[in-house]
Amino acid sequence: MSDNHSSVSEGQSRHHKVEGPRKHIVAFVMSLALTLIAFAAVASGEINTQFTYIILVCMAIMQVFVQLAFWMHMKDRGHAFPIIGIAFGVIVVFTMVIMASYWVWW
Repeated sequence: MSDNHSSVSEGQSRHHKVEGPRKHIVAFVMSLALTLIAFAAVASGEINTQFTYIILVCMAIMQVFVQLAFWMHMKDRGHAFPIIGIAFGVIVVFTMVIMASYWVWW
């Protein structure tokens, strides 16, 4: 048995890549900007109500992607199973909303 107790050989050592605070600051600023845009759309009161709803939904979707990518680290390798689970959940919820709409209206 060798003196090296890890399963990785000496020439192929694994290095953990440190992100640093820069990406976290950028993600925080993006989250704040998206929140402020949504707040400004509602607080202004001069924007059409339907367009305000569209802005809010778009900002919410973008906020979800920022949160998942930067804060939950879904952009990194090894997160395929959680991403598949989230995608499946979105498909199920979307299907349920459509089916409930048809059920109520017809």
